[in-house]
Amino acid sequence: MKVGTAEIIPDSRQLRRAGRRIADTSSPLGGNGGGGDGPDGDSGDFSNLPNIDRHETPTGDKSKYIAWFLMMAVGMTFAGLLGAYLMIATNQAAEWKPFDLPVQIWISTAIILFSSITYGLGKRAVDRADSFSARKWFVATTVLGAAFISSQIVVWLDLVSRGFYMSGNPYAGFFYILTAAHLVHVAGGIIALGSILLKTWFPTSSETDKVRRRHLARSVGWYWHFMGFLWVVLFLMLGLWK
Repeated sequence: MKVGTAEIIPDSRQLRRAGRRIADTSSPLGGNGGGGDGPDGDSGDFSNLPNIDRHETPTGDKSKYIAWFLMMAVGMTFAGLLGAYLMIATNQAAEWKPFDLPVQIWISTAIILFSSITYGLGKRAVDRADSFSARKWFVATTVLGAAFISSQIVVWLDLVSRGFYMSGNPYAGFFYILTAAHLVHVAGGIIALGSILLKTWFPTSSETDKVRRRHLARSVGWYWHFMGFLWVVLFLMLGLWK
């Protein structure tokens, strides 16, 4: 302090008021938050804030990543098998003895293509939150999936009765291997159909549950349609590229 000058010492009440103003300004609710003032300027009144229920907040969509992973794994598996099939078919070895495909295989193709249509109708019903229609179409899709598997078994029995076995004929061997591998993955798709069928069996008023149902129906649909597309590829390869 210099001689001849005087310092003004702030009053303690003024310091407290200044501290409260700084705290109010830095509050995450704005200038009126913190320090006892609510969003409407009333002390502690937060009644106008939106009521957020953490249980009603939709969770992350994990089903799409599972579907992508499965489709990538299945696609790479069949890409390897079809690559080997094309290589041996191109070489035209003496043991390569193609045969006419049974008529039953056309029925199998019609069944799996029709199942994609029924699944699409079920997916649309889920999007509309129509639980009754979704249940009806998903049951139809599951029945068609089981019918496809039964049809494939009939195809194998027909080939065996005609004397076509895996040994001694690479074409027959690839036919059994490719169709059997596809059948196993269709069976996995039927299990996935069971999950979405159980999920949508009863109606719900929860918006979160509706979102989860739509996500699951979409992801299972990706896999099921992929199985139908893959079957068409196998059908064309085995029927046309011999």
